[in-house]
Amino acid sequence: MAKSSTIVVKLGGTEGVDFSAICADAAEMLRQGQKLVFVHGGSAEANALGEALGMPPRFITSPSGYTSRYTDRKTLEVFLMAVNGKVNSLLTEQLQMLGVNAFGLCGMDGRLMQAMRKDSIQSVENGKRKIIRDDYTGKIENVNNKLLLSLLNAGYLPVIAPVAISEKGEALNVDADRAAAMVASSLEAETLILLTAVPGLMKKFPDESTLIQQLLQSQLSEALDVAQGRMKKKVLAAEEALKRGVIRVVIADGRIQNPISNALAGNGTVIQ
Repeated sequence: MAKSSTIVVKLGGTEGVDFSAICADAAEMLRQGQKLVFVHGGSAEANALGEALGMPPRFITSPSGYTSRYTDRKTLEVFLMAVNGKVNSLLTEQLQMLGVNAFGLCGMDGRLMQAMRKDSIQSVENGKRKIIRDDYTGKIENVNNKLLLSLLNAGYLPVIAPVAISEKGEALNVDADRAAAMVASSLEAETLILLTAVPGLMKKFPDESTLIQQLLQSQLSEALDVAQGRMKKKVLAAEEALKRGVIRVVIADGRIQNPISNALAGNGTVIQ
C-alpha cells in the first residue's frame, strides 16, 4: 500500500520552540496542498501552571533511565488545563489567524487515542526502587485513524494534545513524542518530524557541532546511549515509528524560521 503524503509534526512543549514560525511554515505548506497533522507537548506550560497553583511538578526516572511526569489525579487536572486547555487552544488560534482551519482536539475526543493505563510504575529514587500505583499515565495502543482521515479529507489541520483515553474512559497523560509516532504509523505517513529546542541528536550534548545528521534504524540502540534526558524519548519514538512502517523520522530544530521545511530538507538528525 502506498504511503500517504501526510506529514506528522510533533511540536515540543519546551521553552524556546517557536510555535509562530512552525505555524507560518505550515500555513504555506498547506496552501501548496500538503496535508499535515500536529501533535504538541506542553511540559513548560504544565510546569508553570503547577508552580502557580502550588503544585510543582514531580518527575520520576524509570529503572531504564526514562524521565516522565508523575501524574496523580490532581496533577492530571493541572496537565489538562495547561496542555489541553491553553496550549492546544492558543496553537489552534495562531493557525486560524493565518487562515488555516485548524481543529484542536485531544486523544479523548472520539476515542482518538486509546491507551492502557499502567497498574503501577517503577521509579528509582536515591538508588531505591519505588512502586507508584496512583498514576494516570498510559501507553497508546490504538489510534482512531478513521476520525483523523475524515478531518484531513474535510480540509482541517488536526492539532492533537497528548491526552489519551483508557478502556474505562479515564483521561491519561501520554508521552507526546510517542503519541506522534503512533499517529504517524496509523496514517501510514511517510515522514514524522519531531521539532525541539536543539538542532537534533548530538554525540556530546550540548555541543551542537557534534550533531548526528544521519542514522539508520539499526543504529538506534547506540543512539539511545548518547541521548540525554528528554532526547531519549524522541529516539524511542523514532524507533517505534520506523518499526510500524514510517519511512523516515527527522529530529530537528523548532527555534528557527521555516522549521518544517528545514527538517524536510534534511536539517537535523534524519533516521530512516
